[in-house]
Amino acid sequence: MQCLSSRTSAAVRSGARPMQAVAPRPVRNVACDAASLQFIKGVAEPTVPEVRLTRSRTGANGTAIFVFENPSIFQASGEMGDITGLFMVDDEGTLSTTDVKAKFINGKPQAIEAKFNMRSQFEWDRFMRFMDRYAAENDLGFEK
Repeated sequence: MQCLSSRTSAAVRSGARPMQAVAPRPVRNVACDAASLQFIKGVAEPTVPEVRLTRSRTGANGTAIFVFENPSIFQASGEMGDITGLFMVDDEGTLSTTDVKAKFINGKPQAIEAKFNMRSQFEWDRFMRFMDRYAAENDLGFEK
Protein backbone atom coordinates (compact mmCIF):
# COMPACT_ATOMS: atom_id res chain seq x y z
CA MET A 1 0.00 0.00 0.00
CA GLN A 2 1.31 3.44 -0.86
CA CYS A 3 0.58 6.27 1.53
CA LEU A 4 0.11 9.70 0.02
CA SER A 5 0.90 12.82 1.94
CA SER A 6 -1.44 15.78 2.15
CA ARG A 7 0.91 17.63 -0.22
CA THR A 8 0.05 15.27 -3.09
CA SER A 9 -2.08 17.00 -5.68
CA ALA A 10 -5.63 15.89 -6.42
CA ALA A 11 -4.65 15.13 -10.01
CA VAL A 12 -1.98 12.68 -8.88
CA ARG A 13 -4.34 10.99 -6.39
CA SER A 14 -7.06 10.51 -8.96
CA GLY A 15 -4.66 9.21 -11.58
CA ALA A 16 -5.55 12.04 -13.98
CA ARG A 17 -2.82 13.73 -15.95
CA PRO A 18 -2.14 17.32 -14.92
CA MET A 19 -2.70 20.04 -17.51
CA GLN A 20 0.42 20.82 -19.55
CA ALA A 21 0.42 24.49 -18.66
CA VAL A 22 0.97 23.65 -15.01
CA ALA A 23 4.09 21.84 -13.93
CA PRO A 24 3.19 18.70 -12.02
CA ARG A 25 4.00 18.76 -8.34
CA PRO A 26 6.33 16.01 -7.14
CA VAL A 27 4.76 13.17 -5.24
CA ARG A 28 6.21 12.54 -1.79
CA ASN A 29 5.90 9.03 -0.52
CA VAL A 30 5.38 8.90 3.22
CA ALA A 31 6.41 5.74 5.01
CA CYS A 32 3.56 4.16 6.92
CA ASP A 33 2.70 0.85 8.47
CA ALA A 34 -0.49 -0.90 7.53
CA ALA A 35 -3.00 -1.31 10.33
CA SER A 36 -3.20 -4.98 11.23
CA LEU A 37 -4.58 -7.33 13.83
CA GLN A 38 -2.14 -9.95 15.11
CA PHE A 39 -2.47 -12.90 17.50
CA ILE A 40 1.28 -13.54 17.33
CA LYS A 41 3.48 -10.44 17.21
CA GLY A 42 4.68 -9.82 13.67
CA VAL A 43 2.13 -12.15 12.00
CA ALA A 44 -0.91 -10.32 10.59
CA GLU A 45 -4.24 -12.16 10.72
CA PRO A 46 -5.89 -12.01 7.27
CA THR A 47 -9.35 -12.93 8.58
CA VAL A 48 -11.43 -9.76 9.03
CA PRO A 49 -13.42 -9.92 12.27
CA GLU A 50 -16.86 -8.69 13.22
CA VAL A 51 -16.33 -5.82 15.66
CA ARG A 52 -18.93 -4.70 18.21
CA LEU A 53 -18.48 -1.50 20.21
CA THR A 54 -20.12 -0.40 23.43
CA ARG A 55 -19.59 2.86 25.26
CA SER A 56 -20.81 4.24 28.58
CA ARG A 57 -23.23 7.15 28.60
CA THR A 58 -20.52 9.44 29.95
CA GLY A 59 -18.04 8.33 27.30
CA ALA A 60 -15.46 7.49 29.95
CA ASN A 61 -15.44 3.72 29.30
CA GLY A 62 -15.86 1.52 26.27
CA THR A 63 -15.44 -2.03 25.05
CA ALA A 64 -14.60 -3.48 21.65
CA ILE A 65 -15.37 -7.15 21.01
CA PHE A 66 -13.69 -8.80 18.02
CA VAL A 67 -15.10 -12.09 16.71
CA PHE A 68 -12.96 -13.98 14.19
CA GLU A 69 -14.81 -16.86 12.50
CA ASN A 70 -12.37 -19.61 11.44
CA PRO A 71 -9.23 -17.45 11.62
CA SER A 72 -6.16 -18.65 9.76
CA ILE A 73 -4.17 -18.70 13.00
CA PHE A 74 -5.83 -22.03 13.87
CA GLN A 75 -3.97 -23.73 11.00
CA ALA A 76 -0.61 -22.06 11.63
CA SER A 77 -0.38 -21.47 15.39
CA GLY A 78 1.61 -24.63 16.06
CA GLU A 79 4.44 -23.63 13.74
CA MET A 80 4.51 -19.91 14.63
CA GLY A 81 4.02 -19.98 18.37
CA ASP A 82 1.25 -19.57 20.91
CA ILE A 83 -1.52 -17.00 20.83
CA THR A 84 -0.59 -14.54 23.59
CA GLY A 85 -3.23 -11.87 22.96
CA LEU A 86 -4.63 -9.61 20.26
CA PHE A 87 -2.30 -6.88 19.04
CA MET A 88 -3.63 -3.92 17.06
CA VAL A 89 -0.64 -2.50 15.20
CA ASP A 90 -0.51 0.71 13.14
CA ASP A 91 1.84 3.63 12.52
CA GLU A 92 1.09 5.11 15.98
CA GLY A 93 2.11 1.98 17.84
CA THR A 94 0.43 -1.07 19.34
CA LEU A 95 -2.75 -1.56 21.34
CA SER A 96 -3.19 -4.96 22.95
CA THR A 97 -5.42 -7.16 25.04
CA THR A 98 -4.89 -10.56 26.63
CA ASP A 99 -8.63 -11.20 27.02
CA VAL A 100 -8.78 -13.72 24.16
CA LYS A 101 -10.97 -16.85 24.12
CA ALA A 102 -11.32 -19.65 21.59
CA LYS A 103 -14.72 -21.19 20.90
CA PHE A 104 -14.91 -24.89 20.10
CA ILE A 105 -17.68 -26.95 18.49
CA ASN A 106 -17.38 -30.75 18.72
CA GLY A 107 -13.78 -30.36 19.86
CA LYS A 108 -12.70 -28.29 16.86
CA PRO A 109 -11.81 -24.58 17.08
CA GLN A 110 -14.39 -22.43 15.29
CA ALA A 111 -13.86 -18.83 16.42
CA ILE A 112 -11.74 -16.51 18.50
CA GLU A 113 -13.30 -13.74 20.58
CA ALA A 114 -11.15 -10.91 21.94
CA LYS A 115 -12.27 -8.11 24.24
CA PHE A 116 -10.48 -4.75 24.42
CA ASN A 117 -11.47 -2.41 27.26
CA MET A 118 -11.00 1.35 27.02
CA ARG A 119 -10.97 3.26 30.31
CA SER A 120 -10.61 6.86 29.18
CA GLN A 121 -11.51 9.25 26.39
CA PHE A 122 -7.87 9.14 25.24
CA GLU A 123 -7.94 5.33 24.90
CA TRP A 124 -11.28 5.51 23.04
CA ASP A 125 -9.92 8.11 20.59
CA ARG A 126 -6.73 6.11 20.01
CA PHE A 127 -8.73 2.94 19.36
CA MET A 128 -11.02 4.76 16.91
CA ARG A 129 -7.99 6.08 14.98
CA PHE A 130 -6.72 2.51 14.69
CA MET A 131 -10.13 1.26 13.55
CA ASP A 132 -10.40 4.03 10.95
CA ARG A 133 -7.11 2.85 9.44
CA TYR A 134 -8.03 -0.84 9.67
CA ALA A 135 -11.49 -0.24 8.21
CA ALA A 136 -10.09 1.73 5.26
CA GLU A 137 -7.71 -1.10 4.39
CA ASN A 138 -10.32 -3.84 4.72
CA ASP A 139 -13.39 -2.08 3.24
CA LEU A 140 -15.33 -2.15 6.50
CA GLY A 141 -18.33 0.03 7.29
CA PHE A 142 -19.89 1.30 10.50
CA GLU A 143 -23.50 0.76 11.63
CA LYS A 144 -25.12 2.20 14.74
